[in-house]
Amino acid sequence: MRAALALGSLLGSLLLCLCLAWLSGDGSPGGRAPEQEQEQERERQESPFPPKEDRPPGLRMRSLRSPPDALQQPLPPEWLSLGRYSEDYYLQIVGKLQNCTWKKRPQEYTKFRSELTSCCDAAHNFIASQNNTPLGSNMSYEVDNKKTIHISEEIFRMLPESQPLDYPFKQCAVVGNGGILKGSNCGAEIDKSDFVFRCNLPPTEGSVSQDVGNKTNLVTVNPSIIAQKYNKLNEKKATFLENIARYGEAFLLLPAFSFRSNTATSFKVHHTLREFSAKQKAIFFYPKYLKNLAQYWRTKGVKAYRLSSGFMITSAAVELCENVKLYGFWPFSKSIAGTSISHHYYDNQLPKPGFHAMPKEYNQILQLHGKGILKLQFGKCHTE
Repeated sequence: MRAALALGSLLGSLLLCLCLAWLSGDGSPGGRAPEQEQEQERERQESPFPPKEDRPPGLRMRSLRSPPDALQQPLPPEWLSLGRYSEDYYLQIVGKLQNCTWKKRPQEYTKFRSELTSCCDAAHNFIASQNNTPLGSNMSYEVDNKKTIHISEEIFRMLPESQPLDYPFKQCAVVGNGGILKGSNCGAEIDKSDFVFRCNLPPTEGSVSQDVGNKTNLVTVNPSIIAQKYNKLNEKKATFLENIARYGEAFLLLPAFSFRSNTATSFKVHHTLREFSAKQKAIFFYPKYLKNLAQYWRTKGVKAYRLSSGFMITSAAVELCENVKLYGFWPFSKSIAGTSISHHYYDNQLPKPGFHAMPKEYNQILQLHGKGILKLQFGKCHTE
């Protein structure tokens, strides 16, 4: 039911900009003035969505990233409570949202930022530091929360004294890896941002730079990439250092304290950077921040084994930046026009099923865009 209510909230935001004339409430009419009823009837007639009574029963459902099928009509919103999302249904909504004139709403932004600060406080807790991780303490892991790690002097010295990001930033770009970035010409716009977040060591050089830019201030690193591509840095250190040179003096952000199995690999990245005097610095997510953030989004209906890196970074960026714009966030297998899109701009490798709640995360991102809290880039960027 939360997912249905969340979608109702999103559609309500769309109505504010007069792009959608259909609202998916809980089905109860409530008390309405005659003028409201006339207005809602007019909106219903203009809506691109068929009324509930006209929707054929038994429509086949499909989840995001599944192969295209011949679904012709959107699913009723209450079906979303089953945790199943129609890609075509969402694409119709996003198509309408794309045509809205986006405007930042300071009150909505301040309210949401205040909520995040109360629960999570990225300004002080986004990164594990000597301030929030006392020497000699036993820190619980984020996901393996029954396990702890003793903060020895060696580990304590790996941590920055305080939060290393010189916030607040005026304009931030959070760059996802979605295939929607291919041919977007967003590179120049991204590079103009004061701070650029990226996820999981994506390519930024060569022909892709026109679409994704070169500038990187912080990039997340999934330890599985280090394990699979660089043999946990037991070998291929030179290749690793050569590849990350593209990120300049960026921070490499690793989830060292999320799973116990991540710790050794994350620490190896830190030691390798120090050993070879690399320009980049390894920093680690603070596990309590991630736990609190997951709990916050769980109250909004985002229930997953773990939040995605992009969603974590987006949440932190709202606290650390005055203006946030998202690029490359696109969980669909096709564009609004129906053109096939690869999962990433550099490959078509799909994520592990059941690990993240991508549809629900994207639903929340759409709501934040509709409320004027952050801006989501849907297609090509305008070039001068």
